Parts: sequence; C-alpha cells; structure tokens
Amino acid sequence: MRIPIVLQTVLLLICSNTFMTFAWYAHLRNWNNKSWYVAALLSWAIAFFEYQFQVPANRIGYTVLSLSQLKILQEVVTLTVFVPFAVFYMRQPIKLDFLWAGLCLMGAVYFMFRS
Repeated sequence: MRIPIVLQTVLLLICSNTFMTFAWYAHLRNWNNKSWYVAALLSWAIAFFEYQFQVPANRIGYTVLSLSQLKILQEVVTLTVFVPFAVFYMRQPIKLDFLWAGLCLMGAVYFMFRS
C-alpha cells in the first residue's frame, strides 16, 4: 500500500511542526526560570528533530506541489498544530481569532491550489 505524496508530506509536516512548536514556545512554560541561553540551547536541541521531518517533507512534497503550495500547506499545518498546543499545553483561552485566522488560511489555500 502506497501513501499518496501529499498525505506523506502532511504527516511529516505535522511531526515537524509539533517539534517546532515545542522548540519555539514550550520554554515559556517549562524553562521560564532558566537563563535565556539555556532555553535557547534546549530549544535548538528540540529543533534538530524538527528538521529531520521538515526537510524530507519539503523534498517529497516538492515533487507534486509548487513552492507556494508547499508554503501555504506548511502554514495550515502550523496553525492546526499550534491551536491545540496553545489551548491544551500552554493553557491559553480559546479565541475566535483562531477561527478567523483559519478562515484566512483557507482563502490562501483556495488561491494557491485552484489552478
């Protein structure tokens, strides 16, 4: 059974964005009492794993998607990963702004994928 290329790309981007989101923001909760450079080093260590998924995702995706389509797909995945992270992990309140941002991205998806 062969997984379609776009689905492979999306799954790899979800993994990549999960690591990226933790690398970028988890230190605000977990390492808030540590020096910024310790948090930066720990975040870079996490980001290493992000690239292990992101680079293959883009290489695989670029075989069937344009660069612009890849970028918009990345942004949709980023918001899809970020919202649950913000709400459940960082304990941020759910806001209608998440919905509005998602709708704006859906417009971007439409324009990038319509042709």
